[in-house]
Amino acid sequence: MSLSELPQPAEAPGKSAPYLSRRTFAIISHPDAGKTTLTEKLLFSGGAIRAAGQVRARGERRRARSDWMKIEQERGISVSSSVMTFERGGITFNLLDTPGHEDFSEDTYRTLTAVDAAIMVIDAAKGIETQTRKLFEVCRLRDIPIITFVNKIDREGRHPLEALDEIQEALALDVTPMTWPVGMGSDFFGVYDWRNKRFLTSSEGRGQRFDSVREVSGLEDPVLTDTVFANVMAELEENVELGAEAYPEFDREAFLEGHMTPVFFGSALRDYGIEEIIEFIAEFGPAPHAQPATARVIRPDEPKVSGFVFKVQANMDPKHRDRIAFVRLCSGTFKRGMKLKHVRAGKTIAVSAPIFFFAEEREIAETAYPGDVIGVPNHGQLRVGDTLTEGEEIHVTGLPAFAPEVLRRVRLSDTMRVKQMRQGLEDLAEEGLVQIFKPSIGSNWIVGVVGVLQLDVVIDRLKVEYQTEIGFDAVQYNTARWIECDDDQVLRRFLDASRGSLAYDRDDRPVFLFKNAWEVSYVGEKNPEIRFRETREIVHTPD
Repeated sequence: MSLSELPQPAEAPGKSAPYLSRRTFAIISHPDAGKTTLTEKLLFSGGAIRAAGQVRARGERRRARSDWMKIEQERGISVSSSVMTFERGGITFNLLDTPGHEDFSEDTYRTLTAVDAAIMVIDAAKGIETQTRKLFEVCRLRDIPIITFVNKIDREGRHPLEALDEIQEALALDVTPMTWPVGMGSDFFGVYDWRNKRFLTSSEGRGQRFDSVREVSGLEDPVLTDTVFANVMAELEENVELGAEAYPEFDREAFLEGHMTPVFFGSALRDYGIEEIIEFIAEFGPAPHAQPATARVIRPDEPKVSGFVFKVQANMDPKHRDRIAFVRLCSGTFKRGMKLKHVRAGKTIAVSAPIFFFAEEREIAETAYPGDVIGVPNHGQLRVGDTLTEGEEIHVTGLPAFAPEVLRRVRLSDTMRVKQMRQGLEDLAEEGLVQIFKPSIGSNWIVGVVGVLQLDVVIDRLKVEYQTEIGFDAVQYNTARWIECDDDQVLRRFLDASRGSLAYDRDDRPVFLFKNAWEVSYVGEKNPEIRFRETREIVHTPD
């Protein structure tokens, strides 16, 4: 069920509904499109940090606040989703930064189940890239409203109309430009906010950092014509005229239904477009939506608290070996110290030290509302897909798990560290970074990942966080599929006959290990009653 098909809360139930002031959104992009830089600038503009970090800066200047892991800081990439909460103008923003690299897409897919909107960042020169398209399709499946930010317009790039046409045609979205670039590359003068009649520019001249907002009466205003080169002005006039004719006016309903994307042109590096995006999200962004669940949908205006775990992070504080469950609240007013039912375990837990996140930093959350993301410290009880309620037996649905495409056998350097290795792998599997499989025959665990870069992260984190050095050896298998069958006897016979290729995941679900794509097809044809699942939904039944 998509979000647009769910019953939504009333638009304005009154001041007694604080959740209406929540804006929970993710930032998605292909690697190197400028996603993390945009995140930093949004946080800075929102007053959440004093200075925006430079992802590629060196030494002490490398302080990108959303990339808090050691490996992220060393490589200048995001490998784990992070959550940052800040307030501005009476609106609480919950910003979820996601990994851009496709090898960490599973973390991103699950994070998208916890947001109400997404900012899609596109490189002005490169256009829509592979990972951007994949992430967009996930958003489309859930009808998540998308705001498009065409980044790096201070460099040479595609013509703005070409960029808009690509978004419209490749993604089958209606586009509505909210701003226009005034020149690009060496002739970049700023951004024209044609709807609000503003010229966003720099007092230091073309190509410099944004620091000046100038009110204009239109394109003929001397503020523009006396500043901008004649050829650039001529192109701007043509763009605005064609844009007004070719693209529809902004329609909030179409945007909220996921059919229209407002497009902002800007430069995260030079601060163009940041304020406009924050203002847009505050004014037009969706409030928390209803959440699909097993028995019914959960509405944010319900009085009782419910929430679901979409991510688990181990060792955010290496000194305390903590384990934090990221919980998206779906309904009710959460108060610190509340006792909530852990539905899978059938037990009640007291949430005595809930936290709000700012990347790796945190503060105690005394009160939280639907749309908010809180951290619940625990010792391994909570897992991705778990639901917390005030007593109701209900499970939030829609969280995906994907079959790994890279399989490796674990090689331990020091056999005296077996316990630490297994604990580390269990923790990382709990986070969703890797999947671990225990072969039906043999004792060495097999690790499964979506992309090979995840293996580097596993090696690094086991070394840093568990003081355990491991390596990986190749195996004869290259993919795995979960096994399902409606007939228990047929399933049992198949499992007994397939022990050499059989393993079990951490939930003891049977998994068939395939050598290649041909074998996937062959075994499937030979066993038509067996389903070999490439994806599955994470819905935990009671233990």
